Amino acid sequence: MIRTLDDLDCEGVAVGVRIDINSPLSETGLADDARLRAHVETLSELLERGARVAILAHQGRPGDDDFSTLAAHADRLDELLSFPVDYCDATFSAAARERVAGLDGGEAVLLENTRFYAEEYMEFDPERAADTHLVEGLVPALDVYVNDAFAAAHRSQPSLVGFPQRLPGYAGRVMERELDVLATIEETPQPRVYLLGGAKVGDSIGVARSVLERGLADTVLTAGLVGNVCLLASGAELGTASAEFVYDQGYWDEIDRAGELLDAHDELRVPVDVAIERDGERHEIPVAELPQETETPAMDVGSETVAAYSEVLADAGTVILNGPAGVFEEETFAHGTRELYSTASEADHSIVGGGDTAAAIRRLGIDGFSHVSTGGGASLALLAGDSLPAVEALDE
Repeated sequence: MIRTLDDLDCEGVAVGVRIDINSPLSETGLADDARLRAHVETLSELLERGARVAILAHQGRPGDDDFSTLAAHADRLDELLSFPVDYCDATFSAAARERVAGLDGGEAVLLENTRFYAEEYMEFDPERAADTHLVEGLVPALDVYVNDAFAAAHRSQPSLVGFPQRLPGYAGRVMERELDVLATIEETPQPRVYLLGGAKVGDSIGVARSVLERGLADTVLTAGLVGNVCLLASGAELGTASAEFVYDQGYWDEIDRAGELLDAHDELRVPVDVAIERDGERHEIPVAELPQETETPAMDVGSETVAAYSEVLADAGTVILNGPAGVFEEETFAHGTRELYSTASEADHSIVGGGDTAAAIRRLGIDGFSHVSTGGGASLALLAGDSLPAVEALDE
């Protein structure tokens, strides 16, 4: 059983809250605060109930351009919440413990980027994670631990799995809501249709295999790079540019996995036409007329695929989306994603799998979905039937 905030008496209690506010950055600060806004409910509830809140989070990866301090995140949280949020440029040192100890009820501090410390960028089993410097250093300043970072729940890092070994653990409202929706897919209305696109080919094929073998999907539609890999697996000759792109991305071995699924499951559908760039313009080619050598790979599904997939989506009781249908960032190739997502949003029950999918619906201005997940990798893992280490760590 996983305890939630309903089980927590937090008046005057020092609560360590792990959230996921890993966000795109601009030269002036945060470029998108969607992930911060997702955690406002949990943080506001704790602060309103008198908790002393120490917030843990990460930003970027070592060596990447978006690997930065959390100063800008603290400023934005201070604006979003009706309670004061300060920033501390330490995470588990004496300075961090003193800052947490000095909090009054209804006050919060955002501690420094957990990934500034090498341990947080490694995976440990929970017992070993509890012995890391990060956990051992901060535990003395905390009374309980709340994990609201569903988007990172598929990772077994110290700030996600170590603290519940030393402190009473609870799920925040984001974590609770995600598990309520994504862990109960089998209870949603049928027909149940999955639209799997984007570039996480291995993860998407794993989801397709799992839901098809468990009878959770009536139809699985493929698009994006996932669709291109499935087309190659079906014997289609996409042309040198598309094939080289798949190879360069390291997904050549996934073609065999996709081929096995296509042989075993008629419910798995592939595009019937694709869109490429030719002379700076969109050009659609039926799969039957491929290959046609171009300088660019397939960038979107074509209009015939959109029409065929839209018929399936329109008849669905539940639609689960994960990954865009093409390079939606370029208006020329946003057609497939826009049309398919718009149709999916009209289903009685529609779930968006987070990550690039959530970014696409925001960019394209599409709403009306039943649930928009905060986590791409975590939602894929859960939909594939895998366990999430951070969730298991909370389970009593």
